[in-house]
Amino acid sequence: MKYYLGIVLFIASTLSLMAADWGKTGHRVIGLVAQQHLTPKTAQAVSALLEGQSLAFVSTYADEIRSDSRYRHFAPWHYVNLPLDKKYGEVPPNPKGDVIHAIKTCLGVLKSPDANNEDKAFHLRMLVHFVGDLHQPMHVGRAEDKGGNDIAVYWFGKKSNLHRLWDSDLIDHYQMSYTELAQNLPNYGQDQHKDIAQAPLLSWAEESQKHAKHIYAQTEPNQRLGYKYHYQYFGIVRDRLHKAGLRLAAVLNQIFDS
Repeated sequence: MKYYLGIVLFIASTLSLMAADWGKTGHRVIGLVAQQHLTPKTAQAVSALLEGQSLAFVSTYADEIRSDSRYRHFAPWHYVNLPLDKKYGEVPPNPKGDVIHAIKTCLGVLKSPDANNEDKAFHLRMLVHFVGDLHQPMHVGRAEDKGGNDIAVYWFGKKSNLHRLWDSDLIDHYQMSYTELAQNLPNYGQDQHKDIAQAPLLSWAEESQKHAKHIYAQTEPNQRLGYKYHYQYFGIVRDRLHKAGLRLAAVLNQIFDS
């Protein structure tokens, strides 16, 4: 009995690691940043659809529904696997969908005059999460190692993996709440802010893939990582969170206050 219980716990733990993306703190940072950059008209429309819930609150919804079998078909929508030398569109897409397909689908529903408010609210919750996922570099990682899930590393002496390191370990080590972290993101000038917000969807993936290439090149399997790695890479985490929030706000403003 103990043997089978051990297997169940191991499988549950493994699935938990594979399902992570930015962790709750990272996704909430993105939601809060986006909320702060909505126009009044957009903020009112979003609040109405979400029945007063904030973008930060709903940002983890797409992960929370994973335990419900009715939503399992959304699992591939959290990432896109690409060879490091290929861009999106240069290889056959996953027939079950990917994160870029997911974002386009959500935007289509939100723009549709035929979609009801219930469908729009659902896809808005999903959109908040998926925009965040696309900005996590390892969500545009290689298929052969499951976006770094199969690359074991040690984080301050504890076993982790490359995907989890970028999902949550780097953020959790900083020990800031999502509100504190949102207040301490990189400063962008007005022109840079505009360029970031207006960047097309595929460029978001290309940015993440560029970072993923560097991460793969600089991280060895079973490598012991800690303060130096955090010092070198946490700036990228902060930059990706900020850009995701600004771009989420931009697409929502375009939909609800164009």
